[in-house]
Amino acid sequence: MKPVDPIHLAEAGLVVFDITAPDEATLHTAAEHLGRHWATSGTPRPHRVPGEPGVTARLYADLRRPGTTPVSGSG
Repeated sequence: MKPVDPIHLAEAGLVVFDITAPDEATLHTAAEHLGRHWATSGTPRPHRVPGEPGVTARLYADLRRPGTTPVSGSG
């Protein structure tokens, strides 16, 4: 993965998630769930790292802004 660009962490509430999952479907599901809670960069492009298990992707989120779907209190 490329180094994190400082602009993506320029303010409190901005985060970068590096997600590793066993397959693309699981990775997309995880990204979708994060997008329900916070404003995110959307569906990330997965890639495989030679010699490493699963697929990996980077997702950017703004914890200050709600996501696309109301979140229940059960978390």
